[in-house]
Amino acid sequence: MSCCATAARMSSMLKSATRALPILCALLILLGSADLRVVQSQAPLDEIAGEGASTDAHGHIGLYLTSYAFARPDIIDGMFAAADEGWIDAVVVNVKNMHGEVTFSSTVPLAEEIRANTGRLDLAAVVAQLHEAGLYVIARQVLFFDPLLAEHLELAGTWVPPDDPLVREYNLAIADDVVAAGVDEIQFDYIRYPDEGDLQVGYDERYGVIAGFLETAQSRIGDRVTLSVDIFGRVMWAWNMRHIDPIGQSLETMAPHVDLISPMLYPSHYNEETYYNDPYRTISDALTSGMERVDTPFRPFLQAFDLRIPAEMSLPSYIRAQIEAAENLGADGYLFWHPGCEYEALYETFRLRGQAADGR
Repeated sequence: MSCCATAARMSSMLKSATRALPILCALLILLGSADLRVVQSQAPLDEIAGEGASTDAHGHIGLYLTSYAFARPDIIDGMFAAADEGWIDAVVVNVKNMHGEVTFSSTVPLAEEIRANTGRLDLAAVVAQLHEAGLYVIARQVLFFDPLLAEHLELAGTWVPPDDPLVREYNLAIADDVVAAGVDEIQFDYIRYPDEGDLQVGYDERYGVIAGFLETAQSRIGDRVTLSVDIFGRVMWAWNMRHIDPIGQSLETMAPHVDLISPMLYPSHYNEETYYNDPYRTISDALTSGMERVDTPFRPFLQAFDLRIPAEMSLPSYIRAQIEAAENLGADGYLFWHPGCEYEALYETFRLRGQAADGR
């Protein structure tokens, strides 16, 4: 696509956007030698947080957005409209994804060296605009699934070793940059080993490595930002206490070093029919099990995408069942995941719940 064609497309996008306009103007567009850029915010860091921003880490309802979603006026306008309705008050922003990309311009030299820096977002400006709208900002940082860093280290595959000092420092340095951009929370994802191998004894060292990274992160940035982790849904079950899972995630070893835990409790991902056909029970049983083991608050990721939905349920009713379970079990808020950030069914769920509450 030519520079002129891309500029025309951006102009069209900007004209169609309403509340999306300030967010879109925080993006950087790099077109080879054309170097077409939207001016980045130069505001001092102490001026970044808007007056409407909430710094309380608890009780939030939010949704996940990729960095690409911020160039979609329909998605951003929908998100702001949901916030205006009072349906959500938090957003999860990808700052480092599972491609190994850093979605903003990190100051970490290694990120530049391995061409991980995309400069796709002016993160400080995005955070400021979300804060201005009263949204709590969660930065999702993928850790040990990193194809770019794996290639740099001349490793086979796409995973990097969680115990490697260079891997750890690289991710912690990126987290320092993210904190400096003014986010309210850093949420570590892929904080685990690959899901390979049998369920068996012999993985204790892996559990120690994962907990050790979190302990270091807590010491380094925990006084400046809320820390949370995404974990597999299966980690919630009691058998996880036996440390037989090769991924190295355990509630008891991770919970002491974070403020919140976000188990990914997508009913469609369970093999048991009693769970993938019963979204309420999936969330309820998982939270019940986890809450019996640790006191750290759970803020689950709920399924907002259309996969293995029972024939007798619509996607909005499927989402609503999960919400009701999370609320009835006393979850500390909840987040929604859709890989394509298409949340129309979620918004319809909120509309229907509001109508029911009004007696309509």
